This record gives sequence, C-alpha cells and structure tokens, in this order.
Amino acid sequence: MNQRAMRWARMFAVLVIVGVGAAAFRLSFSTLRDLATLAHVPASDAWLLPLIIDGTIVQATAAVLVLAKSTERRWFTGVLVVGAVVSVAGNSLHAIANGHELPGWACAVVAAIAPVGLLVDTHGLALLLRATVRDPEPATVPESVNSTVPESIPDLDRTGLASSAAAPVPEVITVPPVPVRRHPVPVVRPIVPSMVPAPGE
Repeated sequence: MNQRAMRWARMFAVLVIVGVGAAAFRLSFSTLRDLATLAHVPASDAWLLPLIIDGTIVQATAAVLVLAKSTERRWFTGVLVVGAVVSVAGNSLHAIANGHELPGWACAVVAAIAPVGLLVDTHGLALLLRATVRDPEPATVPESVNSTVPESIPDLDRTGLASSAAAPVPEVITVPPVPVRRHPVPVVRPIVPSMVPAPGE
C-alpha cells in the first residue's frame, strides 16, 4: 500500500470515529437525560446526569493517555471501565423502564451518581497534580569537564584544499647573504742551495 492510500485511509478512519462518537454521545445523552427524569430528577436539571457520567469518562481517558508510565494509571483505568459500565447500564435501564417511573432502588442509584462522580473526579485531579509534581520534565545533563573534544577538521574548498582560515600560510623571511672576505695566499718559493766549493778543491 502506497503512502497516499495510507493517508486517505487514516483520514477516513478519523472521520468515521468523529461521526460515530458524536452520534453515540447524542443518543447516550438523550437516554441518560430521560433516565434522570424517570428517577424523579427535575426536567431542568436532567441534562446534568449524562454530563457527569460522560465527563468522568473523558477525564479518565485523557489521564490514561497522559500517565502512560505512572502508577496512577491503574486508578484512571478502573474509573474508565466503571464509567463505561454505568453508561451502558443506564442506557439499558432506560430501555427496560420503557417510559415508566423507576423503582425506588433505581432512583437511589441514579441519585448517587452525582456525588460519587464528584468524588471520583476530584480525586483524579489530585492524582494528576501529584504525578505532575513527582515526575517533572527531565533536566538536561551537563557535559563532563574531562570529556574528550575531537579535533576540528579544516573545511575544504571546492578545489579540495584546506581553506586559508583553517591553515594559515607561514611568513617567509629573506636573509641577505653574508659577504666572505678573501685573504691573500702567500707564495711559497723553493729554497735553492748555493753552490759552495768543497774543501780541497
């Protein structure tokens, strides 16, 4: 599969998720609001029940994504599962009631959702703040003083030779020649013996 087809598939999947999520939220919101009315909640405040349930689910989902490597993730995973079960059970109970008022025990359960949701969301916020304080952003490690610094390599120009800035040319100093004094060489003359007559001649 080429990159273009993969990109179109991802965009289509995102659109489907957005559409299905919006439709599911709308239906669940209407059902839970009607369920609150059947549990003797005033009609003007009935919309708060689905807001509490779905808001808790959204908070738990975001916390699970953020706290990927934290110990608090187990708490938010449990909250996410329980919130989903409550939402599904509420929708099913609304279908069973079929427009009739709920029995006393069901009304008590619906009435307990609001304070329990407040406690759960408040505790979740405290866990998020504690995880943020305990696991701050990692600080940069300073370089060691004794670290070995590699030697810089001179830049090469287009001709392949080292640039003049990296390798300066040494200055050539011209030294004048020293004159040489020539001494006269003495002429050595041979000594010729004189002719002296021998005695008795």
